[in-house]
This record gives sequence, C-alpha cells and structure tokens, in this order.
Amino acid sequence: MLIEVQSLNVQYGNKKVLENINLSVSSSEIVTIVGPNGSGKTTLFKAIIGSAPIASGKIIMSPSLKVGYVPQVLNVDRSLPLTAERFLSLVTNRNDQGSLRAKQILGSEDYLSTQISSLSGGQLQRVLLARALLNDPDVLLLDEATRGLDQPGSAAFYKKIEELRESSGCAVLMISHDLHVVMSASNRVICLNGHICCQGEPQSVASSPEYRDLFGSNIDGTFALYQHNHKENKSRINNSNA
Repeated sequence: MLIEVQSLNVQYGNKKVLENINLSVSSSEIVTIVGPNGSGKTTLFKAIIGSAPIASGKIIMSPSLKVGYVPQVLNVDRSLPLTAERFLSLVTNRNDQGSLRAKQILGSEDYLSTQISSLSGGQLQRVLLARALLNDPDVLLLDEATRGLDQPGSAAFYKKIEELRESSGCAVLMISHDLHVVMSASNRVICLNGHICCQGEPQSVASSPEYRDLFGSNIDGTFALYQHNHKENKSRINNSNA
C-alpha cells in the first residue's frame, strides 16, 4: 500500500468539501477519480500532498514515498524568460533513473530550448510529466492533466502513462473527465461528489446506479467502448505471450 486515506474530512470555514473519504492506492495500479465540477476532486489531491486543511481523518503514506504531481494547468507569465530545459533544471531531487524516464517521455529534445510560454498544450503537458518523473516517483498524481488537449493529444498522453506504469511499476492516481479513458485504462474507478458515491473495478462501477446518476446518457457509449478496449487489450496481451 502506497497511500491510504482514512475517514478524511475537509472543510473551508463552515463548508464541508469532502466527507468520510476512504481510499487506497497500491503499487502498479491506476486509480481514477471522476465526478462533477465542485465535487472535491482537486481538494482531495491537495489534501494528499499537504496543501489543504484536514478537519479530521488521516492520510497514511508508505515510508520514503516519492510523489510526482502533474497539475491541470500551469499559469506562466509570458514575459518570464524561462525555457523548458531551465524549467526542468529547477527540480533539485532528481536522480539518474528519473532523468532517464523523463527523457523517454519527452521523446524529442528539440523543443527544450523553447520558451515555456510558447509551447503547445501537448508539449507543455509532456514537459510537466517529465518534470514529475525526475525524482523517479512511486506514485503519480495527475489532476486532469489532459484538460485543453484535443482527443488525439489526450490519447497520446494517456498512452505514455500506461507505458510508464508497465515499465516502471509506478502507481497512478488521476482525476479525469475523459470517461472512455477511465473505463479503458483504470484498474479501479472512484466516483466522488463530496463523498464517495461508488468505487470498484471499471465494469462494476459503469453499471452502478450512482455512476449513471452522475453521468447520465454518456454511460452506454462509454461502457461499450470500455468493453471494446478491454477485449483489444486482452487480445494484445495474449498475442504477446504466444
């Protein structure tokens, strides 16, 4: 167990944001959190990394746990002269293994000399992911890391995440609004709306009344796509083992 959240409650003033949250993340698994806007998803991440006030409950982390964090947006002052390479160099706790994985994620280093403010959305998200990998984390927290990307860009980003998990064993806890990705890429799904409405394997969650109440008409198409991708993944694994 890498992270365990026990009976977590978070509130700002008199407003309860999260109530009685219980969840865990283990090595090599991808856990995805879904929920409507304002459901407390980002607040949960902030509580895990220690930047949100905990009213009660606790968060237990594995000793010496290394966490990589990719935010949903990075606000950059366009007048600031900061290249992608300089931005990555600001990480002080990087190691050789993490640097190698970061280079693999970047693929091409051609745009490292480009100003951060001039990178495309996909390039910037790849740089943010590379930065999160520099300390060779045990778990990655991805807060809607594909927001603003088109469908091909999102698909390419999540493919990198799956490849990373397979090669390094790094666990992934992510917030996503891409329901088709949730169903095809996750080991477990958690539906959040101030509290945990339901959680479990993608197939059982997709058929639950609570999930349908949250996402309505999107469900049938999403579930069909999950079944299609699940069969394709299973076929690919069987062929590689043959």
